[in-house]
Amino acid sequence: MKDVKVSPSRNYHEYLMEALQDPERAAGNIEVALEIEAGKPEPEILHLTLKDIIDSRVAANNLSPEAKLHYEKLAKILSETQGVEIFTFIELLSALGFRLAVVST
Repeated sequence: MKDVKVSPSRNYHEYLMEALQDPERAAGNIEVALEIEAGKPEPEILHLTLKDIIDSRVAANNLSPEAKLHYEKLAKILSETQGVEIFTFIELLSALGFRLAVVST
């Protein structure tokens, strides 16, 4: 059998870190993480999405001390309450006929 050499490709994590540098891409990922499917919020997805965005910014040396502080506070809330406040707010908006949008500034 002949040896086949495959050129190495970037791994998914490298791709993700680069892709999340784009504010519109990061905003879209947050919106997806905030969606509530079948009445079941998934705080783990929100937490991981935010962590990936923060890691991406850190890798690019593009994270302000203020953003880091706010992330740390939110990460603590998500770990303690599973984000019940956030998802309840989203459900209230939906019941009122609104939806939350995340946009880059």
